[in-house]
Amino acid sequence: MIQTVDFFTPIVDDPYMFGQIAAANSLSDVWAMGGEPAVALNIVGFPNCLDPAILGDILAGGADKVKEAGAVLVGGHSVQDDEPKYGLCVSGFVHPDKIFKNYGCRPGDVLVLTKQIGSGVINTAIKAEMASPSAVKEAQMVMASLNRIAKRVTERYHVSACTDITGFGLLGHCVEMAEASDVTFELKVKDIAYMADAIDYAKMGLVPAGTYKNRGYSIGKVETGSIEECYVDLLYDPQTSGGLLLSVSPDDVEGMMRDFEHAGMETTVSIIGKVAPKSDKLIRLF
Repeated sequence: MIQTVDFFTPIVDDPYMFGQIAAANSLSDVWAMGGEPAVALNIVGFPNCLDPAILGDILAGGADKVKEAGAVLVGGHSVQDDEPKYGLCVSGFVHPDKIFKNYGCRPGDVLVLTKQIGSGVINTAIKAEMASPSAVKEAQMVMASLNRIAKRVTERYHVSACTDITGFGLLGHCVEMAEASDVTFELKVKDIAYMADAIDYAKMGLVPAGTYKNRGYSIGKVETGSIEECYVDLLYDPQTSGGLLLSVSPDDVEGMMRDFEHAGMETTVSIIGKVAPKSDKLIRLF
């Protein structure tokens, strides 16, 4: 049995979309461990000063994502709060022999990421009223997309390790996985898929505060070399409902990428680097 819980404040203006994103984010941990969600409970904080119809739209968005995930929404709990908050407590199941662990990467493995990154930067641009319609549309699509298809493709192959990319950013989760596996990750920065306009916004300094917190935590374990600052910022950008990061045998990569393409993934899947024997740094950027 897998048990997980997650909730947060609105990151988009549309309440239905917020419900979808929050639910997708909450469900993600189950797939990141190789399981399937079964039941979910709503967690709600809501102010008395707002129209209850807004809450209805949030809950409708969440309920639709739970249904899409193949799980059942069985209730929940709400409290009065000064700021809206929404998420899920999710229970799921996985076969004991098929659990995806966030350690066990082997030198020679290939690193695959199943969603493009940059949602924190795009959301910062939205708050500054500088985001293009295409950037907003893509970011919302990525954040609301379930990791269900990615997991079902992945489970057909031997996966050394897996985690989902969330608030610590891609580099934060890479450091965690590499350290636990006693290896070094070599990432090809320009092979990583980024959301529309995210690089331009990062160059303009539209970077969330969480990026700098993430960076301060682990930058000493990362060799950035001559990589442009905007890319380092994007790699530390806190993600909401990010994709799966997979460490895969090189023998399986071609078949896996072909299956991702045939599965009709909404998001962009990219090969972002490889696993090397441990060196003086946990991550090397190229």
